[in-house]
Amino acid sequence: MSPHLVVLAAYSGLLIAVGWYVSRRARSAEGFFVAGRRLPARLIFATVLAANIGAGSTIGAAALGYEHGLAAFWWVGAAGLGTLLLACWLGPRMWRVASEARLRTVGDFLELRYGAAVRVALTGLLLVATLFVLAAQLLAAGVLIEGAAGIPLPVAILAAALVMTAYFAVGGLQSAASVNFVQLGVLLAGLGLAVPYALAAAGGGAAIEGSLGEDALDVFGNASLAFGYTALLIPAFLVSPGILQKLFGARDESAVRRGLTAAGIALLAFAAVPPLLGAAAAVLHPGLAHPDAALPALLIDSLPLWLGCLGVAALFSAEVSSADAVLFMLSTSLSRDVFHRFLRPDADDRAVLRVARGAAVASGLAGVVIAILAQSVIASLTVFYSVLGVSLFVPVVVGLHRWRPPARAILSGAAVGVLVFALAPADGALPPPLLGIAASAAVVFLHLRTAGR
Repeated sequence: MSPHLVVLAAYSGLLIAVGWYVSRRARSAEGFFVAGRRLPARLIFATVLAANIGAGSTIGAAALGYEHGLAAFWWVGAAGLGTLLLACWLGPRMWRVASEARLRTVGDFLELRYGAAVRVALTGLLLVATLFVLAAQLLAAGVLIEGAAGIPLPVAILAAALVMTAYFAVGGLQSAASVNFVQLGVLLAGLGLAVPYALAAAGGGAAIEGSLGEDALDVFGNASLAFGYTALLIPAFLVSPGILQKLFGARDESAVRRGLTAAGIALLAFAAVPPLLGAAAAVLHPGLAHPDAALPALLIDSLPLWLGCLGVAALFSAEVSSADAVLFMLSTSLSRDVFHRFLRPDADDRAVLRVARGAAVASGLAGVVIAILAQSVIASLTVFYSVLGVSLFVPVVVGLHRWRPPARAILSGAAVGVLVFALAPADGALPPPLLGIAASAAVVFLHLRTAGR
C-alpha cells in the first residue's frame, strides 16, 4: 500500500474523530447553523481561511502556475483583497444585522430586506451554482487520492466526499470550524515547506524562466489574467453565503473584523505558493495531459517521502475544508430557506436539524455525480463565482445600506445581470462577471431614480 495513502487514511480518521467529538455541542439547529454565535476571532480566521484555500487555491492555482507562472498569484491574491475589504466594510455590517434579527442564512437576510420572492429566486439560482463548486472541490480531492493510491477517479471522488460529509453532517458549523483549525495547520505547514524543496529540485528561477518564459516569475506578467481574476473573485468573496454565514457564528463584531483581517493577510501571503509549485512542476513534469495533475504529481513524485506525505495531507486538507464550506451553504439553505420557510413552517428545531443533516448527505452525493462528469477545477469554479457575484453582489450591498429598492428591482437586476454575463464575449474589453454586475446595478439604480429614492 502506498505510504501516501496510509497517511491520507490516518489523517481522514483524525478529521472525522475531531468532528464527531466537537459535534456533541451542536445538538440544536442554532448550533448547527451558527455554532451558538460563540466563535472567537481565531476560529473565524481558521474557518474562513480554510474555506478559501481549496481546490481553486491549490490544484487550480498550481495548474495556472504550470501554464502561466507567478501571474497565477491573482487567483488567491484577489480572494485576499476581497476578504480584507469584507473585514472593513460588509462583514461587520452583515454581522450586526444577523445578530439583531437572529438570522441564520443569507436567504433570511434577503427576505428581511426584500421579501420572500427575492429569497426564493436567488436561493434557487445559487443552489444550482453551488453544486458546481462542491464538485470542483471533490474533483480536486479525487485527483489527489487517485494519484496517491492509483484507484479509479470516481472511487477516489466518492472517498473524499465520505470523509467530508462524515465530520460535517453531525455538527455543522460547530464541527467544521474546529476541524478547519486542524486542517489549516497541516495545510500551511505542508505546502509552505514544499516550496523551497520544489524550487531546488526544479533548478531554481532560471530553470523556470527557461521553461515558461522570461515573465514566469513576474506577478504582473499577465495583465489580463490579473484583471480578469480580480474582477471575478473580489465581488464573489464579498457576498459568498458560505463566508457570510460563517460570520453569523461570531461572538461579537470585533471577532469578525479581526478574524477576517487575519484571513485576508494570510491569503495574500499564501497566494504565491501554489503558482510557484505549479511552475516548478512545469520543469519537473513537462507535458502533463492535464494541468490539474501538476501539484499532485509534484508532491508524490518529486519531493522527499516525508514531505510528500505531509504535502498530500495538506492538499487534502485544502480540498475537504473548502468542500465543507460549500456543503454548509447547501445544507443550511435547503433546510432553512426551503424546508423550514416554505414546506414546513411549523417544523420544530429537531426536524430542521434532521433535514439539515440529510441535506448535507444528499448534496454530497450530488456533488460526487457532477465531479465525475466535470473536466476542470478552474472551469467549474468560474461558473460558480461568476453566478455568485452577478446575482448577489448588488442585493447584498444595497441591502446593507440605506437604499430600499422594491423586490421587482432586485429580481429584474439579477436577471439582467446574469443575461449580460451569459452573452458577453469572454475576450472582450471587460470581464463578463464585471459587465453583469454593472448591468444589475444599473437596473436597480434606474428603479430607484424612477421611484424618486
